[in-house]
Amino acid sequence: MFSIKSDCPVPFDQQPLNEYLSLKESCLFSWSMSPKKSFIVSFLYLFSSLFIVFSIFLFVFTNTSNWGQFFLLDLIFSNVVIFFLFIRLYLGWSYVVKRLMSATIFYEESGWYDGQVWIKTSDYLIKDRLIGIYQVQPFILRIKYSCLSIFFNFIVIYLFVSIF
Repeated sequence: MFSIKSDCPVPFDQQPLNEYLSLKESCLFSWSMSPKKSFIVSFLYLFSSLFIVFSIFLFVFTNTSNWGQFFLLDLIFSNVVIFFLFIRLYLGWSYVVKRLMSATIFYEESGWYDGQVWIKTSDYLIKDRLIGIYQVQPFILRIKYSCLSIFFNFIVIYLFVSIF
């Protein structure tokens, strides 16, 4: 799909295109790039699995007789875990898209003390920016909207708790 670049002085694993491809292959990040229907189904499956696990955990380790409070606490724990998962996805993809869109690349040859900056040629810059705009940005927006929906869910839970 993508050609290996030989005239680039940046080490192979620090090239933005290769960072993108390695994230795309990882389990967690590939889930965020799945088709919309598969993403939503996986999200609901993950949420329900976390809800069940936290239900068992709360049932074993707490002694509450108020089932409404138990249910809300379970929802809060499940939402927090999923919110942090989406934050991790957002941070990973935003780092890669920042390096794809940038005209310069900071890289390290052998250690922390010898950092270099490479200015991308026009071919590299065009290819990286096209990948960043058309293949990564839509998924960053999806993750942002998912975080907003979870944040909205927190607000609804807070309002529900404050009313009762």
